[in-house]
Amino acid sequence: MRGTEFLPVSREEMLQRDWYYYDFLVVTADAYIDHPSFGTTLIARMLEGEGYRVAILAQPDWHDAEAFRAMGRPRYGVLIGGGNLDSMVAHYTVAKRRREKDLYSPGGKMGYRPDRPTIVYANRAREAFPDTPIVIGGLEASLRRFAHYDYWDDKVRRSILFDAPADLLVYGMGEAATREIARRLSRKVPPREITDIPGTAYIAPTGEGSGFHPVACPSYEEVCADKTAYARATKIQYDEHDPIRGCAVLQPCQGRVLVVNPPARPLSREALDALYDLPYVREVHPMYREEVPAIEEVRFSITHNRGCFGGCNFCALAFHQGRMVTSRSIESVVREAELLTQDPKFKGYIHDVGGPSANFRHTSCAQQKRRGMCKGRSCLAPEPCRNLDADHSEYTALLQRLRRVDGVKKVFVRSGIRYDYLLQDKNQDFFRELVDYHISGQLKVAPEHCVASVLDYMGKPHFDVFGRFWRQYQKLNEKEGKQQYLVPYLMSSHPGCTLEDSVRLAEFLHRTGHQPQQVQDFYPTPGTLSTCMYYTGIDPRDMTPVYVARDPHEKALQRALLQWKRPELRGLVIEALRRRAAPISSAIRRSASFDPRRGRSTSASSRSSSPPGKSGAPDSTAEREISAGRCITEDVRSIEGVSGLMRPAAMADRFPARRGRCPRPRKLLLPRSGRSDIEKDRDKRNGLSLSSFFMPEAFLPADPATSCHSPAERSSAAFPSRIR
Repeated sequence: MRGTEFLPVSREEMLQRDWYYYDFLVVTADAYIDHPSFGTTLIARMLEGEGYRVAILAQPDWHDAEAFRAMGRPRYGVLIGGGNLDSMVAHYTVAKRRREKDLYSPGGKMGYRPDRPTIVYANRAREAFPDTPIVIGGLEASLRRFAHYDYWDDKVRRSILFDAPADLLVYGMGEAATREIARRLSRKVPPREITDIPGTAYIAPTGEGSGFHPVACPSYEEVCADKTAYARATKIQYDEHDPIRGCAVLQPCQGRVLVVNPPARPLSREALDALYDLPYVREVHPMYREEVPAIEEVRFSITHNRGCFGGCNFCALAFHQGRMVTSRSIESVVREAELLTQDPKFKGYIHDVGGPSANFRHTSCAQQKRRGMCKGRSCLAPEPCRNLDADHSEYTALLQRLRRVDGVKKVFVRSGIRYDYLLQDKNQDFFRELVDYHISGQLKVAPEHCVASVLDYMGKPHFDVFGRFWRQYQKLNEKEGKQQYLVPYLMSSHPGCTLEDSVRLAEFLHRTGHQPQQVQDFYPTPGTLSTCMYYTGIDPRDMTPVYVARDPHEKALQRALLQWKRPELRGLVIEALRRRAAPISSAIRRSASFDPRRGRSTSASSRSSSPPGKSGAPDSTAEREISAGRCITEDVRSIEGVSGLMRPAAMADRFPARRGRCPRPRKLLLPRSGRSDIEKDRDKRNGLSLSSFFMPEAFLPADPATSCHSPAERSSAAFPSRIR
């Protein structure tokens, strides 16, 4: 059922409903969008469905408590969320530069919310309502429930509960915990007595009385002083993050004890269906004079699952939503699709049917439901578990049903696909249907890197898996006469990634003709294993040391190597190759050595006539190789090659490795929309078509109904599906 009435956002709207009191005030750092893709809206509508009166306070003025007092005192409590996106990530780039836009605010403008709004709003709420219970939740609170390394302050901060004067913290997908808290508060149970609800955390004098078996964790003082203790604490926190076998984790802090109860069980399919059947208006509240950009990404998209057992170490999903996957029924998703067709703005295109990982519909194995997730093990990386239940039949049936809904022209899958999981399914029906019906020209996948050791630190499958997927994807597209692309996510500067590893990835991109325009630098956000590695230099899984690129300049060098063809990055690329000083980098160095300002090559032949003290003689092994006219390029025909460049053996005839000489210098550094005669000639010699290896960004369709491209995507390079 599509709703027609927003929740009240002011005293005037409450009076229009003849409300002279209300039960809960839900405070959010996002603009109010009544859509099930927004966590605070889910919580507010769930409480309304339980019979409570709920009001919304969206992005209040935080400079004093008047905006809170203006709503009047709620009978039972104030619930505070920091928004759909972590506020610090929303406000700052990985280089700690202030962003120019906030997609969750009216007009995309900055300034509507403070940094760390959960802390700020909780203090203002306590000032406005001294005796009212306050509960914090959402992504920001969930990832900061323990003492954590804060990248922006570059220090360890204590649990957010010590800075936000709240009575309780709800972490994860908090519907079940919030429902139980609301029930007890409505019965006048004091917050200090609410200590036994899964998925909650609180501060206690001694840590007793939680009702769960306790496990001690290194204290705040210990993790501040000792990085090894920080790594051990992270390991304990991840090991106990399981709704079936998990224990309560106790972390002392400044004379008190933080108690984090085990996570709540995922909602059942029936409960999840009921949650998404609530009467959402699915629009931005009309109080805003400007549109909120965030609605456009989700207006005609459907979430069908929760949780992710992919186990990527740099992703916070496992620590927030959890590793147990649950999903909505096919009938529930079809009902939502039918609602979309009633929207006057709907043009017949469902932009996405996905979630954290689009092709997960159930737990990774049957044992999880009885024993919980395996401690210290991943379901997919580096090798799939033998108990993995890879079955896409239900997801295939779901997509088929959606295609038959009246008014639906196309159903796209824009959420990331776990290609390693897909390859484990012996039935290829889903793969074929995906290629035939559900790709709008590009399919997003996340190989992230090509070097095995880096992928191990990331918790990703090795690159030969991507090679197998790539080849099958090509074959299916060739069979159907389609030319569709793979959009790979690539990451630089992840813990464990050295300059040498970045050169290897750059060599792979060079050999296959790919030119990423956007590459994601590793962003150390709270609550991930990779952030622990970044701060401590220790892998918490086995307590071994990890190389970390912390210097901003080294991170810039790694990033530049992946975008080596951009003229403005030429200096960084040359510097990185000089540091690396190995023959494998010669091909990239040759291409990077063209100087667009002079219109000619700055290679060895041009340097020989330069004045002394300017471009001088070669000063590294790689430069001497170029000066001598030699280029020894590693043969990476085999995926298992020692070089780690991971090249599919079956593609060796299409991408033959050439030895004995450098590629000819390019005369021009062309934009992505064109190719020089030299480049076309090189492709002919390599047995490739003259068509571009990628989809030029300028030529991508702007209509989201025909394209899944977004400027916010981490990499706009696209691998071809057809190589003739």
